[in-house]
Amino acid sequence: MEKNSKKLINAWSSYDWSNSVYNLIVTTAIFPTYYENVTKEAFGGEMVPFFGITISSGVLFTYAISLSFLVIVLTSPILSGIADYTGSKKRFMQFFTYLGALSCMGLYFFEGPNIEYGIMCSVLASVGYAGSLVFYNGFLPEIATSDQMDSVSAKGFTFGYVGSVILLTINLALILAPETFGFSGAGSATKFGFLLVGVWWMGFAQIAFYYLKDRPTENKMSSKVLGLGLKELGKVYAEIKSRPTMKKFLMSFFFYSMGVLTVMLLAPLFGSKEVGIDSIEMIIVVLILQILAIFGAYFFSWVSSKKGSRFAISAILIMWVAVCITCYFLTIKIGFYIIAGIVGFGMGGVQSISRSTYSRLIPKGTKDTASYFSFFDITEKLAIVIGSFAYGFINQVTGSMRNSMLFMTVFFVIGFIILQLTDLETDMKKIADADEFDNPWDDVLEDILDVEAPKE
Repeated sequence: MEKNSKKLINAWSSYDWSNSVYNLIVTTAIFPTYYENVTKEAFGGEMVPFFGITISSGVLFTYAISLSFLVIVLTSPILSGIADYTGSKKRFMQFFTYLGALSCMGLYFFEGPNIEYGIMCSVLASVGYAGSLVFYNGFLPEIATSDQMDSVSAKGFTFGYVGSVILLTINLALILAPETFGFSGAGSATKFGFLLVGVWWMGFAQIAFYYLKDRPTENKMSSKVLGLGLKELGKVYAEIKSRPTMKKFLMSFFFYSMGVLTVMLLAPLFGSKEVGIDSIEMIIVVLILQILAIFGAYFFSWVSSKKGSRFAISAILIMWVAVCITCYFLTIKIGFYIIAGIVGFGMGGVQSISRSTYSRLIPKGTKDTASYFSFFDITEKLAIVIGSFAYGFINQVTGSMRNSMLFMTVFFVIGFIILQLTDLETDMKKIADADEFDNPWDDVLEDILDVEAPKE
C-alpha cells in the first residue's frame, strides 16, 4: 500500500465514519437513557435482578462496560499475534465489525424485562467495537508517514464525528416525530435506531475493507500460533522497555485514559441521574459534543505541530481536571451543556494526538504493527476496565456519581505528571529521520522468546 495516498487515507478514515455511530448512539446518546427508562419501568425502580443478583441498574451497566473491555484485554494479544504472523489484520477487523454490528441490531429486541439479554448484546457490541479498533489502528503506520500521522489520525476521528452526527440527527428526527415515520411511539423509533446503527456500521465498513489490503505471509496456522500473540506481545514489551520515552508515554496514556474514557462512556448516566437531563436533551448535548470534537481534533493537531505533542496533551489534561471538579458541584442543566462542549473539544484532541503520537514512536520499518497497536489498545482497554470499575464501585459505596467523577481527577493528575518526564519530540524526530531498518532486536528476541518473525 502506498503511503500518504489520498484515496487510501480516505478509505481508512471511512471506517471511523462507519463505526463511530456505535460509540455515539449506543454507548453515549441514546442507549444509556433507553436502558435506564425501560429497566425502571420493568422493575419499578433503580434496583434490578440480574441472574439472581439484585443490583443498581447504573452499577450493572458500568460493570458490563468493564467486562467487555476485559474480554479484549485477554483476547487481543493472541489475535493480533495471529494477524501479524499470517498477515491478516483486515480479516480480524471484519470479524469484530460484524460481531459488533449484529449485536447492535440485536438490541432492537431488548425491552427491559429481558435485562440479561440486553446486557449480553451491549457487551458483545462493545467487544466488536473495541476489537475492530485494534486492527484498524494497526493500519495507520502502513498508510501514512510519520510527518502526516497527526493530520491523518485527526482526519479519521473527524470522519467519525461527522458520520455519527448525521445518523444521530436522523435518529433524533425519528424519536421526536415517530408517528410521521410510521412508528407507534418514541420507544419503537428508538429501538429502530439500533438497527440503523448496525446497518450503517456494517455497510460503510465495506469501503475500508475494499481498499485496505492484507499482506499475507507464507506462515501456516497451527496450534503453536495460538500462543504466538503472547510471545509477540512479549517481544513488543521488551522493545518498549528499551525505549524510555515510549514506556513513559504509555504509562501516562494508561492513567489519563482511565479518566478520559470512563468520563466519556459514563457521562450520559451522570447527566441523567445527577442533573436530570432527559433523553432528548441528552441527544442535543451529544450533538454539541460531537461537533466541537471535530474542531478539537484539528485544533490540537495544529497545536501539536506548533508546540509539540506533549504540550497539546498536557493542555487537554488540565481541561479534564477542571471538568471533573466542576461536575462534582454541577446542579443546573445549562452547566452540563457547557461542560459537554468542553469535554467534546478535549475529546477530539486527546484521542487523535494520543494515537498519532504512539504511531510516531513505533520503530521505523516495523512490520508487526498489529502487535504494537495491540499493546497500545490493551493499555487503553485495561485503563477503561480499571477506570469504569472504580467509577462504579465508588458510586455503589457512596451512592453518588459525583464522588466517582471527582475521583477521576486522580488519574488525570498522575498521567499529567508522568507525561512531563518524557521527551516526545526528540524521540519522534529521531525515528522519523532514521532510515527504514530491520529492528536489531528481532533476532535476539526471537532466540529468547522462540518467535519466528513474519515473512515478507
